[in-house]
Amino acid sequence: MNVTVSTPEEMGELGAAIARQLRAGDLVALDGELGAGKTTFTRGLGEQLRVRGAVTSPTFVLARTHPRPDGPPLVHVDAYRLGSPAELDDLDIDFERSIVVVEWAAGMLDGVTEDWLGLQITRPRGAGSAEDGVEPRIVEITPHGERWLGFDLSGFRLS
Repeated sequence: MNVTVSTPEEMGELGAAIARQLRAGDLVALDGELGAGKTTFTRGLGEQLRVRGAVTSPTFVLARTHPRPDGPPLVHVDAYRLGSPAELDDLDIDFERSIVVVEWAAGMLDGVTEDWLGLQITRPRGAGSAEDGVEPRIVEITPHGERWLGFDLSGFRLS
């Protein structure tokens, strides 16, 4: 399933829409070039989940846990500097009791889980841009495993 996202606000709205379907044990894997909108997506997801603290890129800390007042915490991981799934496992994340978002997830999930929701964010080259210089993104959403059978965002509409 592909979604065209025109603005950073819409990327946040997409994160919020997916957040409404998340529960403890869920993993969302994000991939895309630098500046594609991975953290913006996660910020919208975190706002919908009502996490404590601002959602910012965990580049320098690798993983940041955001507690929630009424649900499992959000664990936001930046796997850019990790070399293997074993290094992700070494972060000692409680995948079963958390909602986990992994940026730069390509090749990092082997042996970690059988079920995840993958998002590949791309900026089409030559697609034009808005007057304010904001380029649209294409988000390819791919469900993996039994947990995500029947995943559907067909009712989702960007503002």
